[in-house]
Amino acid sequence: MAKRADPSQRIINAALTLAAERSWRGIALEEIANRARVRPERLRQSFPSKTAILAAFVQQVEASVVSDIDDFEAGDSARDRLFEVLMCGFDVLVEHRDAVSRLTADLPRDPVTAIELVPILIPSLGRALEAADIPSKGLAGCLRIKGLALVWLATLQVWLDDESSDKARTMAALDRNLRRAERIAQRLWRKRTTGDGFQKPA
Repeated sequence: MAKRADPSQRIINAALTLAAERSWRGIALEEIANRARVRPERLRQSFPSKTAILAAFVQQVEASVVSDIDDFEAGDSARDRLFEVLMCGFDVLVEHRDAVSRLTADLPRDPVTAIELVPILIPSLGRALEAADIPSKGLAGCLRIKGLALVWLATLQVWLDDESSDKARTMAALDRNLRRAERIAQRLWRKRTTGDGFQKPA
């Protein structure tokens, strides 16, 4: 007999299943509890809000990326490393594409949820930089995170429509967006870089 998922995992899975079916704003914690087959009070012990459930999901994605990522090659640039980290993240998200698609479509009409997600996504992007061995602290790190947010959101729109098995469109879009961000960073710094626009100039 297959081992049953723990209650917290069932709650996350139930929330994502419901998110794929209809608007996130209209989903109540009680509905998630019913779908996960746990008592509402048990759900609230682990997740006091729907945002907390999404935060836990993002943490799971991050953990999967870290475990799946291979060692970088010695000659890899910062852009190469970041490309690998972000593509790995998209690969992990494939299983929940419908939920991500619906959430993304709903956010412009649900500013409250959008605002609640900012404290989740921004630190996550910072950890993506760190996973690629790119500093994310200080003013320079803050600018990198903001730039990466734009790169990720632009690539996400392509990924959501990319049904190909090799994700060629997504990879091409990500490479293009990273290169564009690198060029902008170089212009903003107004000096030569080490060849990595995501690195702080010497």
